[in-house]
Amino acid sequence: MEELQCETVIKIPFLNGLLDIKESIVVTWIIMAVIVALCIIFVRNLKVENPGKGQLLLESAISTGQNFFEDVMGKENRKYIPYLLTVLIYIGISNIIGLFGFKPPTKDLNVTAAIAIMSMILIEYSGIHKNGVKHWVKHFAEPVPFVAPIMILEIVIRPLSLCMRLFGNVLGAFVIMELLKTVVPVLAPIPFSFYFDIFDGLLQAYVFVFLTALFMNEEQE
Repeated sequence: MEELQCETVIKIPFLNGLLDIKESIVVTWIIMAVIVALCIIFVRNLKVENPGKGQLLLESAISTGQNFFEDVMGKENRKYIPYLLTVLIYIGISNIIGLFGFKPPTKDLNVTAAIAIMSMILIEYSGIHKNGVKHWVKHFAEPVPFVAPIMILEIVIRPLSLCMRLFGNVLGAFVIMELLKTVVPVLAPIPFSFYFDIFDGLLQAYVFVFLTALFMNEEQE
């Protein structure tokens, strides 16, 4: 139970009290710093002619991600791809960071809820931006007006499902690995770690952004 708790690591004076900075926030800051550092390293020597192997690999990875999301949402939604790729990278690193001795931030329900709320805002914004406010309001009463409450409730259900799916899978994998480390020898959990910490962690990152892209596509119809 102690491993499952998200502890307060920093207290900052705020107004008349103290603002608690949880461990998940600090680890998120570390992930952000690592991502920014890697971005600076990878793009500092880009070349138009005779690019190196590193640049070719980076361009191939970005092109693969862009082509994937364009197939899901269409080329007209290309402007949303940087956000989706950023979320994919963040969740992917967060889910596997336990291999380096940190607690995954996505084990904190507050973190997964925040990401899901941002996705909800993007989903609704994409529909309004493409079809206008009038069409967005009207679609809640389609095909018949009495389904409007259900359609409105769907705005909350979508991010809730994204949040709980990510949180539940990461938390479940964390609990299983902790139990394995307790009841079996040291080397036994290694093959399970490859699945729960790496494969399942990256899979959940993929599922999250894939469903977000699908919901955006549905919202724009």
